[in-house]
Amino acid sequence: MPPLSQLHQDIDDHVQYIRQDQPDWLCTKGCDTCCRQLADLPQLSAAEWFLLRQGLAALPCEHQHSIRNKVAALPDQPPSPITCPLLDTTTGACPVYAHRPVACRSYGFYVQRDKGLYCEDIKLRVTDGSLANVVWGNHDAIDQRLATQGDTRSLKAWFETED
Repeated sequence: MPPLSQLHQDIDDHVQYIRQDQPDWLCTKGCDTCCRQLADLPQLSAAEWFLLRQGLAALPCEHQHSIRNKVAALPDQPPSPITCPLLDTTTGACPVYAHRPVACRSYGFYVQRDKGLYCEDIKLRVTDGSLANVVWGNHDAIDQRLATQGDTRSLKAWFETED
């Protein structure tokens, strides 16, 4: 299994583990809070960009064009929070969900406290006791594995390499 596929499987296994013990976990279909409140654009490795491009290529041409326009319109240093340019804001769904980057796959289930990268809504539920015995994944370990997946750039920078 390719390293990125193995990483996706490991993340999916951890997500499933959390969900089986916490059936009311917030990160489910229909929750797009993190997609609408990004601190910055996701950083993608070359392997992630290759996969994401496959998902984008499967979209109807007008949808691809719309996404490209949203990305191109972003300033180099967008003010935060920003809405992910891939998000379909009408439906609250990601049109490339199966091809989404690791940052999106792991958010809400993994944490980097020193960088403030965790879901505040989940943290509040853990703090008030409505979610008990939560075992967050270690996002630093994910970053170490991603470091082997090629050059890392922002989503906008990857799109600019296509022009």
